[in-house]
Amino acid sequence: MNGTRRTALVIGASRTLGLGLAAEFLRRDWDVIGTVRGRQRTGLHDLAEASRGRLTVESLEMTAPEQIAALRDRLAQHTLDLLFVNAAITRGDIPIGDVPTDMFTEVMITNALGPMRVVELLGPLVAPAGTIGVMSSDQGSIALNTEGGQDLYRASKSALNQLMRSYAARHADSSRTLLLMDPGWVRTELGGPDADLSVEESVPGVAETIERHWGQRGLHFLDHKGQVVPW
Repeated sequence: MNGTRRTALVIGASRTLGLGLAAEFLRRDWDVIGTVRGRQRTGLHDLAEASRGRLTVESLEMTAPEQIAALRDRLAQHTLDLLFVNAAITRGDIPIGDVPTDMFTEVMITNALGPMRVVELLGPLVAPAGTIGVMSSDQGSIALNTEGGQDLYRASKSALNQLMRSYAARHADSSRTLLLMDPGWVRTELGGPDADLSVEESVPGVAETIERHWGQRGLHFLDHKGQVVPW
């Protein structure tokens, strides 16, 4: 990378991992655009006020395609070095046969379809040598699923990984780097209080992995330590 300041767009940056990533990239001397849902004040707004103009806040409901298109239009004059999509929900550890159809649909849209719509619509804003990253999970790994549980969440992350694989295949001639990132088991609302890592322990590794893989074109499934995650 050259010596000019880089620009990251972090989708889903209002709290926990997304907010931590926005702060970490600021610390690493990036300019950051972060998105929040709705108009309620969040930690990202506080971070923006302290950033001396290096962080701007945009509104985006990622499950609404028209809002993704509107954000693309608002950012049309920007060239992004990094597009990073952070989004996931879980609705509990329910055997798949007991999952209501509306719950299945909600989780799949939020965790798989929504992020890929963002990648499809906003990807063209990323520089030819830039990076598109999506927050995945080792629970999306089929090879690592030896204990079961969290059926719907696992399926949604596996779907996300497969869709990114298809995206990479359709853009095989692209010079961009594509990353599926596993942040580890983190103490967030989703990860729960017994998780191994704090946000502060996970996020620097995610950012470091993104920077270290700059220019390594193609799709990579990696964890916060930069290790390959089995498909």
